[in-house]
Amino acid sequence: MLNLDSLLDVVGELFADEISIVVSNTKEYIYYRPSKRIDLKIRPGDPVREGTIAYKALTEGQKVSEFINRDVFGVPYHGMAVPFHDNGVLDGCVVAIYPAYTEGKSVVTVKTEDGWVPVPFSEVKYIEVRDRKTVVVADHITGTHRHSLQNFEFVLPHDLFVRCHRSFIVNVTQIKAIFPDTHSTFTLSMNDGAQIPVSQSYSSYFRKLLGF
Repeated sequence: MLNLDSLLDVVGELFADEISIVVSNTKEYIYYRPSKRIDLKIRPGDPVREGTIAYKALTEGQKVSEFINRDVFGVPYHGMAVPFHDNGVLDGCVVAIYPAYTEGKSVVTVKTEDGWVPVPFSEVKYIEVRDRKTVVVADHITGTHRHSLQNFEFVLPHDLFVRCHRSFIVNVTQIKAIFPDTHSTFTLSMNDGAQIPVSQSYSSYFRKLLGF
């Protein structure tokens, strides 16, 4: 008969391309199988950290499904966690980790003075928080959007868009050059001439994703 780890490996293999599987007790992770799409670098024995989907499920004692931003593991992800009990006592939880995905959309619909305009992802240069508004700058149009940058991290394709600052997400195909700045930060020179900062808190993440 299969033991627990072998059973979880079989289940994980069914979803190996898309979904990472995590199991915890009430204090630490006891099993982790990364997928080909997303790896949170969890190791058995790591403590369940506050802010994670597992922590929320254990704290609330119920199923939790939500988006978690990059502050916890360095990459944004969508997770679903279900707690389990032994003789009525909370014993741990099982978590499915999905990569940030686009929900089948291929455009950002921005609001302008005249109405709403769908803009293909490839034409979006960058997204900025300006005067407490989310501003989408594209090839031939600039408009606002109701999403926060955190929400955009979830819905935008991660092969095109990277968060580089608390106020900016950039389309990496629109970067003309990258220049070093002070204190391990960078400045991005965009194809339209805009200069966008890469803050210190995002610089190592940004360098890792762009491979330099």
